Amino acid sequence: MANSQALSTTFQTYMENPLLWPILEVLKRQSSGWKVHTLAAHLSEQGLIPVLDSAADKDLFKRNFLIMNALYQLQEILYPKNWLQVEAMDIALLPVFSHSHYAIDPDDPLRDYYSRWEHYEVSEGEVKRLLNEFWTRYQRFVGGDDIKTLDRSQALRLFELPADASSFEIRKTWRRLALRWHPDRDNGNAAQFRILCAAWNVLRHEH
Repeated sequence: MANSQALSTTFQTYMENPLLWPILEVLKRQSSGWKVHTLAAHLSEQGLIPVLDSAADKDLFKRNFLIMNALYQLQEILYPKNWLQVEAMDIALLPVFSHSHYAIDPDDPLRDYYSRWEHYEVSEGEVKRLLNEFWTRYQRFVGGDDIKTLDRSQALRLFELPADASSFEIRKTWRRLALRWHPDRDNGNAAQFRILCAAWNVLRHEH
């Protein structure tokens, strides 16, 4: 797998899977009863996942990989206020995290596998192209592509961050604000979420 050498550590830790936001919408509306393949089918029906490979078996693998990768990222974002159960045949969002025996296992071999983009078997540039396409689809889905183009300084002001904010600070702030204003969250705001999506779309291209 020669392409794995092209996947930098920075890329592996920073690249956000945009499917985690539509998955959150799905789980807020129906918190249990999902399997990886039914979740993938539902997102495909919404036009958020295109055909990923001309070979049916590879297309299925890539869809499953992207869903599992997004689920593990979303689990970290929601923890500890909510617990997202990530199992291929039983995906469930518990609305209130109240059980101390639930904890993220950093040594989970499945988490490790699906967190490593080289297992998708493409170069870093190809993964970036794929996720950029997904993000464009999601922005169109929520109506964020209708917002006027923002520059970096405007985007940072929306995030209430200084001009020298680090990549880590930007992504951390984006996730915090997205969770706060996501329209399917309590006291969420669809218009504010769309504006934040536009700001993130500007800032994420710098990394």
